[in-house]
Amino acid sequence: MSHVAEGRLLDSQLLKEIREKFAYIDTDPLTKEKRVFLDNAGGSFRLKRANERFAEIDLIPDHPMRGHETAVYLAEIEHKGTEDVRTIFNAKDGAIVPYYTASQAMFNLSSVVIENVPGTNIVTTDLEHPSLYDAVQFYADKYDKEVRVAPTNTVTGGVDVEEITKRIDQNTIALSFIYASNISGAILDVEKIIEEAKKINPNIYIIIDAVQHAPHGLIDLEKIDVDIINFAPYKFFGVRGIGFAYVSDRATHLPHQRLLGKSDEELGLGSVTPGHFAAISEVVDYVCWLGKTDNKSTNRRELYEAGMTMIAAHERALLEILLNGSDQVRGLRSLEGVTVHLDYEDLTTRDFIVGISIDGIDYKKAIDLYGQENVILYERVASSIYSKRMLESFGLDGIIRVSPMHCQTVEEIETFLSVTEKILKTR
Repeated sequence: MSHVAEGRLLDSQLLKEIREKFAYIDTDPLTKEKRVFLDNAGGSFRLKRANERFAEIDLIPDHPMRGHETAVYLAEIEHKGTEDVRTIFNAKDGAIVPYYTASQAMFNLSSVVIENVPGTNIVTTDLEHPSLYDAVQFYADKYDKEVRVAPTNTVTGGVDVEEITKRIDQNTIALSFIYASNISGAILDVEKIIEEAKKINPNIYIIIDAVQHAPHGLIDLEKIDVDIINFAPYKFFGVRGIGFAYVSDRATHLPHQRLLGKSDEELGLGSVTPGHFAAISEVVDYVCWLGKTDNKSTNRRELYEAGMTMIAAHERALLEILLNGSDQVRGLRSLEGVTVHLDYEDLTTRDFIVGISIDGIDYKKAIDLYGQENVILYERVASSIYSKRMLESFGLDGIIRVSPMHCQTVEEIETFLSVTEKILKTR
């Protein structure tokens, strides 16, 4: 895995095969015009087979909790999908729980911990998505708990370990924080944060939002002691309408909403949609297929690790080009009139997100100008509840967010850079 640090582009033929597996990879769904889509932090390119498989299975009228052949088939799909979520997390124990959205998972599970675990305070950070931060604040207010907020690092776009740990004490119920930022791309030092937090309070509950990080890098619950962690399949090549969470053994024993006849590990409410489980299996199948090109193992987690390693390496190589340019075009760091925010040299601690601003052009206008060139981006501004706290913590009123994915090419990054130079000339 050493090549991840410096980045390594995928083989051109393999990348061609990858792109064929995604829908609308370079075409607008409505106009059918060619475009470069760089708003994957707001969703992601959809794996065709995941959506097709969802539709195939969702047409079946049978209920999986029956005894006949088709029902058993659906139950097996649910079981495989659950095991594949375990593959994503590398979770050997605990429960895998489906929710309508990943945000719903955060609110529901934060409530269970804050209401039922003894203590007086919860620690979180200014970097959080509202689905985690607002859940902490809502239930802290409801149960009269203190919220302690660690500030962001305005250089790295992350949160320093010591800023988190110095707010933890023996009365801290939970530490709730994001794995990687959807504003700055910064990957937090999760393993170190948890290790140091547990030294202060061994009983602290750890709650992590992994929605942003899951499509870009590995998560390994065998290495980090986590009680609750989630991800959103629609941001991970999959389908909308479901979020998944892992809940540790000790957290499953808390008083959850549950059917009274169910075991502690059975936390799902109502009938599942087997199509969602089929779709997430297709996502894991895809990553493992990618891993097979670089690994001879037959172990599913090992293949998944190999595939995600290749994804991270390709994205890091593209990030290097985005920032520093290529033989064909200058990078963002070299363009006079462009500011790359929260930029620093170590790309190993950054997911593939870059925030920029262009002198003399406001964020909305810039997005429109890119759109006129068929380059799709999104502005994150302090007037939005989804980015206000994070941006203000960095001293920013907004950014133009660039968020590509591993299925994109050097040529698409170069097109974005060329369009940026064109926009600079319009000022």
